Amino acid sequence: MNILLITSVLFLLVYTALIILYSIRWPKNCFIPRAGFTGSDKTNTHFSIIIAARNEEKHIGCLLQAIQNQTYASGNFEVIVVDDYSTDGTASIVQQFAFANLIKLKDIDGTQQLNSYKKKALETGIAQAKGEWIVCTDADCRVPPQWLETIAAFIEEKKPQMIVMPVAIQCSSRPIEIFQALDFMTLQGITATMLHHMCNGANLAYTKKAFDAVNGFDGIDEVASGDDMLLMYKIAKSFRGEIQYLKSTNVIVQTAPVKDVKEFFQQRIRWASKTGQYKEKGIWLSMLLVYLVNVLLLAFPVVAFGTGNILYVKPWLALLVAKTGVEFVFLFPVAGFFNQKKLLWLFPLAQPFHIAYIVIAGWLGKFGSYNWKGRTVK
Repeated sequence: MNILLITSVLFLLVYTALIILYSIRWPKNCFIPRAGFTGSDKTNTHFSIIIAARNEEKHIGCLLQAIQNQTYASGNFEVIVVDDYSTDGTASIVQQFAFANLIKLKDIDGTQQLNSYKKKALETGIAQAKGEWIVCTDADCRVPPQWLETIAAFIEEKKPQMIVMPVAIQCSSRPIEIFQALDFMTLQGITATMLHHMCNGANLAYTKKAFDAVNGFDGIDEVASGDDMLLMYKIAKSFRGEIQYLKSTNVIVQTAPVKDVKEFFQQRIRWASKTGQYKEKGIWLSMLLVYLVNVLLLAFPVVAFGTGNILYVKPWLALLVAKTGVEFVFLFPVAGFFNQKKLLWLFPLAQPFHIAYIVIAGWLGKFGSYNWKGRTVK
């Protein structure tokens, strides 16, 4: 017990230092466009919004309607939806929106077998894009009215090559959805603090120049996931210091939660499966530390149950409270930004389940397989 306790305390201290670093790095101020900027026809920034969609008939219409309601001049952006072999009514819904350009992946690749259909879909859309900026979101998302206008203002002021932006899960009162929202909010907070290390393809923008300069997804196209972070690493190497985080409530994209525990695990295993491709030592070491801390905390109840020794319970509870406390301090301002502070009071209750899921999903992401949208990936 002494070895387990001492090891856990030491790792938790290092973990606490990491969370404190995240708290310090959390962007203090939101981006506010300069006075008079309205995203009018005089703006020179032209966007190509690329959406890869597979069996999204329940969501794609709402996303396209939200894009249609943008305050940005309609002549300054185009929408390209690449239908990834959908077997439902996704394509027919897209065709109801005259401004959206529909490309069917099956008309281009036929029955070709791929390991990353999403990267192929994005690559296909980008090849036909006319805009100087590529803006990516997912078919199950909702974008706010000032999304493009704020991105354009940010580009005008900051001159980046890639922009990382916030995403939030639109949850109901169902426990599984609340759990996802809390977990995802944590990831989003870390994303903002670990620039060049993390991003999310549901809200990401980059110049077509940068995409072409790194040869797009070449070299990472065999990895099923990673159309966002692995691409970011390639762009970061060629355009150092030109990736920036846009912190603004005007660009928070809302994404739909998965509906059950099984689908949640499949999603998180899919995300974890790309960790072996990370070349940046900073993100790799951070994720390893997080994983080991959760493994150690999970070991206490496992050992207590296996040996029948209740002496393991008290130190486990103390370590659990310490971990929860330091994470709560970090998440408080993050939750304020996402207007989700009311969810934080459920955070302590979710902690034991969060620890278990991190360990299980991390292991299966490395050594297991997963099923996503009707496809099994090993």
